[in-house]
Parts: sequence; structure tokens; C-alpha cells
Amino acid sequence: MNGKIRNDWSREEIQAIYDKPLLELVYEAATVHRNWHKPSEIQVCTLLSVKTGGCPEDCSYCGQAARYHTDIKVQALLPTEKVLEHAQKAKEGGSSRFCMAAAWREVRDNKDFDRVIEMVKGVNDLGLEVCCTLGMLTEEQAIRLQEAGLYAYNHNLDTSESYYDEIISTRKFDQRLDTINNVRKAGITVCSGGIIGLGETPADRVSMLATLATMPVHPESVPVNALARVKGTPLENNPKVPLWDMVRMIATARIIMPAAVVRLSAGRIEMTEEEQAWCFMAGANSIFTGERETLLVTPNPGLSEDMQMFQNLGLKPLVKENKSSCSVI
Repeated sequence: MNGKIRNDWSREEIQAIYDKPLLELVYEAATVHRNWHKPSEIQVCTLLSVKTGGCPEDCSYCGQAARYHTDIKVQALLPTEKVLEHAQKAKEGGSSRFCMAAAWREVRDNKDFDRVIEMVKGVNDLGLEVCCTLGMLTEEQAIRLQEAGLYAYNHNLDTSESYYDEIISTRKFDQRLDTINNVRKAGITVCSGGIIGLGETPADRVSMLATLATMPVHPESVPVNALARVKGTPLENNPKVPLWDMVRMIATARIIMPAAVVRLSAGRIEMTEEEQAWCFMAGANSIFTGERETLLVTPNPGLSEDMQMFQNLGLKPLVKENKSSCSVI
């Protein structure tokens, strides 16, 4: 690995990177990517909604918020055995990480959390990296998850601190940071990124990246999501995110957080294979898959389609010998 990790980026520096001529930006990001990662390897992650809908939050982009009238059906917490069946199928399909998502505002110390703990233990026993996204949690709850074998916790910033209140009113930006700090203190790796296409400005995007890149330790995983426009939510009529906006975000994240896994996340269903190739060239080295061609509750390319794309582009799923052998994922 060449270069070093910086945690003292200024917004002006990041903005200058983001604003570079596109081909120059992609070239620089691709060079950084090759210095820190194997460019032909893409980590395949499977994301499963273990509890769907009915969330009391008002995130403007989310079809799982109880207050919006969407076609998404509320689903209680899945049985542990069913979750483990999904995890085994994901492993057989080439996934090395399995993420379980629950539409909760926050983790509560109750029987449902006890069941999630059992799910984490079971998925860990399968040899997969285990990730959860369960909303806000305390340090004590994070420690319980870590002791059960949780490898990563996803808690996205979503957008910049200054734009945050335009998207969500039921919690504060600082509460996002508190959960990330609790996860870090418990010894769990952090998965945190954001969504573009919410109506934010390029300066908001840079601000969000600056928050991530100036943390004492960068998130090990940085998902870059394009808004999945869900009918019935306040943002359903927002325009589709342009490809080059995604490429700029991925490339900038790659340059300022070189060791992180940059995850090409929501929005792939609206991207051609050629467009996704640009994202991989810019430094993305992970994708999410979901069963039934969904990512949580929104459409997503199918696994067979993704494997054909990998073959066409000369890519291959990352195969991990063991969870301790790789320090950057």
C-alpha cells in the first residue's frame, strides 16, 4: 500500500477533489484504488430485511416509515431459523458479508433484541462477516452485539449536518454520530455513508464526506447510495441521480478514505452495466445483493445478472480466507 491515511481533510480540499475534471478525477481514484486494493475483487454483500416497515421515524426517502402511504407491507421480526437459511443461501451464492436490517428507530433491550443476538451468533458461525443496521444503539448494546460476533454495524449519515433537518425531523445528526461512536468503542467496524439525490447541493455532499474522512478512524465501509424513489414518500418525484454524480462521489470517497471499502449500494437497478463499470473504475469495490431481486424493499439487480456483469468486466467476488486476514473490510 502506498500513501497514508489522513484524518485532517478540510472541506476546501475535498471540494477541490470533487470538482476536478471528471477523467482526471477517475484516473486519480483508480490509481489510489490500485495502491490499496485488488481492483478485480468486489465484495458481494447480501442485505436482508429481518423486520420490515412500521418505523416511527420520518426519513423522507424511506418507504418503511409508518407515516407514509406506500405499498410496503409491515413484517414482524423473522424467525432465527429463516434468517440463517437466507444467510447460508447468500454464502453459497458468493457473498462474504451478510447484513441484517430492522426498521427500528433504536434498539430496545427486549426479546426481539435477544433474537437478533442469536441471529448474529448463527451467521457468524457460518463464517460470514456479520453486519447489522438496527437504528440507534447504546454502547452497552453494541458490546452485546460485538460479543455475539458482530463484525460491522451500518449507520449512515445520510447527508450533511446542515441539510439533515430537511430530510429527517425525528432525530438529530449528532445522534447518528453518537451511535457510530458507541459502535467504535465496542470494537465493531463501522459502515457509514450516505444518499445522494435528496435535494442536497454538491457542498452538502462534500460536507458529509468530510465528516466521515475526519473521524479519528475512517469507516471501514462507506456505502454510496443513489436515492431509490419510493412512491408515497415525500421524495418520490425527485429526479434520477445522474451517473457522473455517483462517479464523483465514489471517486472522492476513494481518494480521501483509501483503505475503506466503498460500496456501490442503492440505485444500481437504474444503472446500466456500463454505468456500473464507471463506478468500479472510480474505486467502488463492493455491491449489495438481495433475495428476490430486492434491496430491503426496493428493486435491485439479481445475483445471476451481477455474476454475468462480473464476468463481462473481468471482476470476481472477494473470497475471504478468514475474517481476521483482511484489515480494511
